[in-house]
Amino acid sequence: MKTNLLLPAMLLGALVAGRAAAQSKLNISKVRATPPVALASPFMTDSTNLKGEKFEDKMLLNATFLTQRQDFKEEIAADTSRCLLFPKAKEGYELRFFAFGVNADRYAKLKVTVTSPGMLELYVNGKKELSKTTAEDSLQSAKKAEKEITVNPGTTELSVKYLSRSSSKTPQESMHILVEAKDSTVQLAECGGKRFIRISDMVEGVRASGASISPNGRFIVLSYASVNEEGKSSRYSELYDTKTGKRLHMDKPMWWMPTSNKLYYTAQRGGRNALIGVDPETMSESIIAAAIPQDGDGFRIAPNEQFLIYTIKESYEDRKGDLRSLKSPQDRQEGYFDRRYLYRYDLETGVNRRLTYGKHTTSLNDVSRDSRYLLFTVSDEQITERPFRKSTLLMMDLKTLKVDTLWKDEKYAGAASFSPDGQKILIEGAPEAFGGIALNVPQGAIANSYEGEAFIMTLPDRKVTEISKNFDPSIERTAWHSNDEIYLNVVEADYENVYRYSVAKKTFTKLRLQEDVIRTFHPAQSAAAAAYVGVSVSGSARAYAYDLKSGKSALIGDPSKERLADIALGKVTDWSFTASDGTLIKGRYYLPPNFDATKKYPLIVYYYGGVTPTARVLETSYPLHVYASLGYVVYTLQPSGTVGFGQAFSARHVNAWGKRTADDIVEGTKKFAAEHDFINEKKIGCIGASYGGFMTMYLQTVTDIFAAAVSHAGISSIASYWGEGYWGYAYSGAASADSYPWNNKTLYVEQSPLFNADKIKTPLLLLHGMEDTNVPVGESIQMFTALKILGRPVEFIQVKGENHGIATYKRKLEWSYSIYAWFAKWLQDNPSWWDSLYPEKK
Repeated sequence: MKTNLLLPAMLLGALVAGRAAAQSKLNISKVRATPPVALASPFMTDSTNLKGEKFEDKMLLNATFLTQRQDFKEEIAADTSRCLLFPKAKEGYELRFFAFGVNADRYAKLKVTVTSPGMLELYVNGKKELSKTTAEDSLQSAKKAEKEITVNPGTTELSVKYLSRSSSKTPQESMHILVEAKDSTVQLAECGGKRFIRISDMVEGVRASGASISPNGRFIVLSYASVNEEGKSSRYSELYDTKTGKRLHMDKPMWWMPTSNKLYYTAQRGGRNALIGVDPETMSESIIAAAIPQDGDGFRIAPNEQFLIYTIKESYEDRKGDLRSLKSPQDRQEGYFDRRYLYRYDLETGVNRRLTYGKHTTSLNDVSRDSRYLLFTVSDEQITERPFRKSTLLMMDLKTLKVDTLWKDEKYAGAASFSPDGQKILIEGAPEAFGGIALNVPQGAIANSYEGEAFIMTLPDRKVTEISKNFDPSIERTAWHSNDEIYLNVVEADYENVYRYSVAKKTFTKLRLQEDVIRTFHPAQSAAAAAYVGVSVSGSARAYAYDLKSGKSALIGDPSKERLADIALGKVTDWSFTASDGTLIKGRYYLPPNFDATKKYPLIVYYYGGVTPTARVLETSYPLHVYASLGYVVYTLQPSGTVGFGQAFSARHVNAWGKRTADDIVEGTKKFAAEHDFINEKKIGCIGASYGGFMTMYLQTVTDIFAAAVSHAGISSIASYWGEGYWGYAYSGAASADSYPWNNKTLYVEQSPLFNADKIKTPLLLLHGMEDTNVPVGESIQMFTALKILGRPVEFIQVKGENHGIATYKRKLEWSYSIYAWFAKWLQDNPSWWDSLYPEKK
């Protein structure tokens, strides 16, 4: 949608502190205004245009006017007669904007009436809704401009584009604005401060997406992702000099050379794929290699910068006709017969040589700092035993191509990298890797294979030692910085932190970083410096430079600062409880921005319940601040089975399928409601997606505390998901370790919500992408069918063209509104929003 103006939200939002009293009729008593812009009639080359139309003064309203926050400099308050007064044009015509907003606590229909002698246009959320193209001499004789609009809960931004004329007989211009609610129960609040957050804020805008630092630590490439109001995305970068503070826009993506302090990129030059180096101080370019291979899947430049390692994909699939004989459950996916092989390309000589060959994919892990050795894995499917894959790690001498096997057919080991001196290997893996040397679970328990551990292998003797068995955070990514320092990105409760591990002292030290969730952390190759990007429970992505010695962070990229400064967010408070079995269950809750402790609020409970916590992030597909802005208190918790609390806690996920997790959610919800007087215990809703969607269905079979429930892409039958989902049996290798439909019927039947559908009485909304390959849409279809037959309150929304998550911007908005409308119907006793979206078919 294209508009002629950009409304600065700080001028339009709902006033949180000291806001106007709620009422069904609202006379706008205060607006913010831009300075007047003088307009004159255009030069007339002819008396009419090609359509035979004469120029009229009303056409001056067509002038475009792109406003910024700083343009709205003047505040105009109404007089005792509730009229907004402002000077008329000094000469000819003047154009200016008046901005205000209203905040509705629910979906509602409003009528906006603007009475003024001048010509004007009314905009609602940036879209022109009406025009008044006649002018009168007084407010008393002025024609009213009226428009009925439909608003969602939260802030609706309005503005008036006004054409003032010096020929007016009145000494000054006047305008009266009235907003009326069709629904007499809706509350309106005059706006003058910050606005409430909404779902579009989770997508639109600019965010820091990455930060990579030069080997010497001086320069940082900051990457940004931008999404406009139409959902179109773009990316750009800038080069930041930590020494001078200067920034330089980069019109193409670039990366750092591994050792020298130069950037590089690839581009077509003379029909060939050239590798081009860039000096960050002067931005002068030089050709590193005039023609590197173009048919690879990406490459890595060796530390000595003399060659690169790249990957070529080959496909062995040769199928014809309409019938297929599957070789494996994974054969249902495209690319099952694709294989990838490693090649070496010498930058100076242009010699290209193949390094691996055969029936199995080979994957690059690392190149040693002296560029002599290569680490790569050969992986293979092992369908008869969980986790249904195995890998072999090999080390190749790049001078002789001689290969040593470092491990063979290991099932739970992951990525591997060299130590700086090349004498050790750092390995990421699950607790059961290498014979279970990192296992730390109670007797008889099976470790959660999504829990991340770290290991070190000494190359001379191939001995593997665990380093994290007693370290509770789950290790996600590792970087060996110096011979004694390893940096670890970890999940720790609902945070994502970075630790430094001392190889000599065998100790972990948490870095004092500025955000709750660290997305990327990049230490410099040869300096005590790093760059990172992080987000927080109430903040968008920001980029920082970090001093590894002093532990100090410097903010260098905050593109969302102005956008978030305009938005009112409610308070977020940590809240934990001790479960009946003595386990501390952590969580947090969100309050509405205009929270009033004397009122009773409906409660929404959000959870995942699978292997990862609900992280402390602002912008997600299920943004808890947005739910709070709609008039709810929101409670989220980290129930038994999540990683980041230690192996014993995450092991509770295995072969449970709701048992322990549901107990935590139900007990936590009851205790939270009982301890907070502002909760309406009869208006509690719950929502989850994927495994969380399964939890939504399962919870309704074991409790009646919820007044409404939402399941997106949930699992209703563990057996059908296990066999039909592309990754069903693979995920079940962790969630249902060693349990199958034929040897554990109790788990697959009794824990499946479908087989207990008769116990569900809570109004349930099912949503599912029609192209979901992870959790097939049939999981929602069969639950919908069961509840319809049982005569229970259920609705089912199928989202066309979407997979496991809703990616298309327009569909994401509509999908979100459906969820909000469902909760409004059952938790706020307001079915009008739902009925407008899905009217009853007659």
